Amino acid sequence: MNTIIAYFSTIPSAHRSLILMGGITLFWLIENTFPLFKFQYKKWHHAGINLFLTLTTIVINFLLAFILIQTANWTTRTHFGILPLLPALPVWLYTLIGLLLLDLIGAYLVHLIEHKTKFLWRFHLIHHTDTWIDTTSANRHHPGESIIRFVFTTLGVLLVGSPMWMVFLYQTLSIIATQFNHANIALPKKIDTFLSYFIVSPDMHKVHHHYVLPYTDSNYGNIFSIWDRLFGTFKTLPKQEIIYGVDTHLDPKENNQLKKLLQIPFQKKLSLEKNEKL
Repeated sequence: MNTIIAYFSTIPSAHRSLILMGGITLFWLIENTFPLFKFQYKKWHHAGINLFLTLTTIVINFLLAFILIQTANWTTRTHFGILPLLPALPVWLYTLIGLLLLDLIGAYLVHLIEHKTKFLWRFHLIHHTDTWIDTTSANRHHPGESIIRFVFTTLGVLLVGSPMWMVFLYQTLSIIATQFNHANIALPKKIDTFLSYFIVSPDMHKVHHHYVLPYTDSNYGNIFSIWDRLFGTFKTLPKQEIIYGVDTHLDPKENNQLKKLLQIPFQKKLSLEKNEKL
């Protein structure tokens, strides 16, 4: 455990980039060999759009990284947050609690709020317009949403009182987890179900991408599945019944033109169901 802490305390930016691209490459190869769905689509064109949006997320996080670093350093220096209030714990347990809490605020909570708030939903909607979910879909986020998620990640670091090594570890696990649970891979049902008791499995997250409510508003987690189970947002749906997308934006022309995707948050078009809820 000390080796892991030492590594993530000084992890080079090049290593973080390698993990990001290595994960996409690995799951891309696996999903080509063992696909869950055999899509009829231009995979490279689809990937190009998603990877461009991934790149914008990387740039935004890079430009704002100093805020995250200063926040983590401040919490460490002042012993602010939840973790410093805990009694002495084994390092592995201390780390697990920190990761769980960061995942709660930086992934589950912001995701839930994006679905429940009209203004934020407009930005998150781009992620749900993807009708061909694969590993490149993982970071299909509008630049505006990338900023929103950065704010919540920073809030999580502040409230949890995470040291910077834990933040880097969390971000690395978060990247791998989202690439894994978006990948178009077919795991044996028993294995996927077993995994879903601990982490967000591919079948579990695919339900969240079903095109209509109440499934769209379920399974918000990214790394750990405990929060969906604890807060009653966990749902299942046979994978053969899943239809990807969102009911308001099913036109392939809208979903496969970058310019149109970037314009979606500024359109007035929202589903009747969403308008009734908000």
